[in-house]
Amino acid sequence: MEIKVLKDILGANEQIAERNRQLLDSKGVFAVNLMSSPGAGKTSLILETIKGLKGKTRIGVIEGDVSSSIDAEIIGKEGVPVIQINTGGECHLDANMTYRALSNLPLQDIALLFIENVGNLICTAEFALGEHRKVLISSVPEGDDKPFKYPLMFHKADVVLINKIDLLPHLKFDVQAYSHAIRGINEKAEIFEISCATGQGMQQWLSWLQNQLRLR
Repeated sequence: MEIKVLKDILGANEQIAERNRQLLDSKGVFAVNLMSSPGAGKTSLILETIKGLKGKTRIGVIEGDVSSSIDAEIIGKEGVPVIQINTGGECHLDANMTYRALSNLPLQDIALLFIENVGNLICTAEFALGEHRKVLISSVPEGDDKPFKYPLMFHKADVVLINKIDLLPHLKFDVQAYSHAIRGINEKAEIFEISCATGQGMQQWLSWLQNQLRLR
């Protein structure tokens, strides 16, 4: 019975996600679903991407959190359209929440939309939002065992960003073994090593985004 209910929920969510995707396509918006555990660097990545692509593309942001609008307020200072979604306890965004947010964004003025999901490595993988790409941020301080503990998240990611590589000299993290583990789960995923703090590797990420926009 529980399995059937879950299938019904996910099925309804997929229908709304498809409607979201059609809306985004009609407006020429490329949407990226950013997922990670809390503190991995989603907001920092968005901020650095805004700075790196300033004058090159029009960016908008949907901020998802259980509560508060702290991150939305920080991003709003960069002069980009931003909408806050508070889930009120839910551990992920869903397509219906995203639809309501899209209805309050000036989509005609946005080419690249970041959807910052709630910090969680389980539920966020299950619920499509209507995004065009899923990007997983996994930071060095979290340890290099995450692909084994949360395989579904890595299986569904189009891109995995290994963030905070500036901390590698201070922590036990085997980047080569980590990347190999990801490839064993998802051989098609792009893997970039970055540091939002120092800017290392960010150009690869920005180039990937710009290439995705050109291909649309």
